[in-house]
Amino acid sequence: MSEVAIEFLGAAGTVTGSRFLLTCGDTKVMIDCGMFQGLKELRLKNWNPLGIDPAEIDAVVLTHAHLDHCGYLPKLGKDGFAGKVFLTEYSAKLVEVILRDSARIQTEDSKYAAKKGFSKHNPPEALYEEKDVERVIQQFVSTEFGVRTQVAKETFVTLRPSGHILGAAFVEVEFFGKRILFTGDMGRNEHPLLAPPGDIPGGIFDAIVTESTYGDREHVAATTNFEDAINRTAARGGSILIPAFAVDRTEVILIRLRELVEQGLIPKIPVYADSPMALKALDFYREAINEGSAEIRPQIVEQWRGRDPFDSGYLHELHTVDESKTVNNPTTPCIIISASGMGTGGRVVHHLRNMLPIQKHTVILVGYQAMGTRGRRLVDGATEVKMHGEMVPVKASIEQVQSFSVHADANELIAWMKTASIAPKQVFVVHGEAGVAESFAERVHAELNVPSKAPSLGERIVL
Repeated sequence: MSEVAIEFLGAAGTVTGSRFLLTCGDTKVMIDCGMFQGLKELRLKNWNPLGIDPAEIDAVVLTHAHLDHCGYLPKLGKDGFAGKVFLTEYSAKLVEVILRDSARIQTEDSKYAAKKGFSKHNPPEALYEEKDVERVIQQFVSTEFGVRTQVAKETFVTLRPSGHILGAAFVEVEFFGKRILFTGDMGRNEHPLLAPPGDIPGGIFDAIVTESTYGDREHVAATTNFEDAINRTAARGGSILIPAFAVDRTEVILIRLRELVEQGLIPKIPVYADSPMALKALDFYREAINEGSAEIRPQIVEQWRGRDPFDSGYLHELHTVDESKTVNNPTTPCIIISASGMGTGGRVVHHLRNMLPIQKHTVILVGYQAMGTRGRRLVDGATEVKMHGEMVPVKASIEQVQSFSVHADANELIAWMKTASIAPKQVFVVHGEAGVAESFAERVHAELNVPSKAPSLGERIVL
């Protein structure tokens, strides 16, 4: 029989661009199909040849809906992939929204760059367009949690809840007699809405491919930094801008704001949710709660079915561009939550451009900030950042609050891997910045006593 191999086409040596290819003879199955984000040298990799003819790929299996796990799909289809894409029900709903938004932003950005003349490409172009998204959506196959599904020749997958975002799964793959587990992004037991990740299924795995986004640190417990920053800013007449991922992070932030208002810990000021994608995601979360989805914590369903856990009583949903413009220059205290979470694109860029130069305002960064992103530069103390071809001074206060993360930290990942009834034969550590993945691989080896390594980009390993 032909050898079984895994190729690491992304998320190796970096956090983004999750793409893993399983091959055996003529059969090729891809797990995740994400975009590279962050540093320009990484973003440019989205334009590089994949390293395999997409037409040869039999199927794609998606762990969840974040852009760095699904965002390359339309390009894959554009270049010839004609197979099926297997994903959970809510992932299918969210991926559709996210890909359409991604195509729209790319198209708008390329047009804006052409108009302003600040792109080095002539003419500026998008990686893919909305027509490419519409085409690949037709290839989706919604797959239930816990159901063993054949996706290609001698290839079966079982998706299990990972507690990261709505629809997120870790994936058990049976591939030509080998068992491989892909974590995707692993969630946490403390998620305010979602049920915790399931344990690792019984039996022995030939390999576990694990993320390591926070593989070198532990999450801090919830602190008062968040409400303190809001209170200080409102007291001086300023407003708070929270760049937040449209899916899940916006929901978690809105829940916390409602709790703080109800407890009298922050003032009753307007809260603006300014992201069409986030608002659609909010509706999916409301739907999952009202339907009593098994992904939602039972106590949340019991408490909030038929009610809205995201509204403090002061929530305003901004759907249109004109509505968004009304909060571009806030003159009275308010809170604006807008995507993207790392300040790389979307409406939040316009808010940053308007609010960063004004000292009374505050920008609160509540999620992971990848190297090369505006969010990372702000966290690192930049005095100016580039937006739309211009340098914008940073006068506003910059705060980072880590307690909202929905990624498992190093201790949580180790604890989850210890739920395996039999230790895996080997562990491959991906989805971590250079140095982080390597250090987590060393810890896995030390604590689980299994061979562990952080593969390099493009590496091919025979199982």
